Amino acid sequence: MNKGTRNALLGFVAGAAAGALVGVLVAPDKGEKTRKDISKKVKSVSKDITETLSEKVDHLKDQVNEVVSEMRGKAKEAEATVKEKVKEKASAQPA
Repeated sequence: MNKGTRNALLGFVAGAAAGALVGVLVAPDKGEKTRKDISKKVKSVSKDITETLSEKVDHLKDQVNEVVSEMRGKAKEAEATVKEKVKEKASAQPA
């Protein structure tokens, strides 16, 4: 996860926590209702974070797979080139 994404995610979590805290402090509801509301908000934020992280992990997997595929292709090209050079050297040598 790059630094910008991490900072954005941290900012989102901090903002959600601050909002929940302010909500508790100024809430006119009874404690039980407030606790239920906080629980719902925590679950919602947790779900959002999980979805965001899942998206980032999927994106990272895609990037890694692209790099691996590219490197495999380059390795095959290099192998073919080496085999060709060896064949050329072998055929150029007197018997």
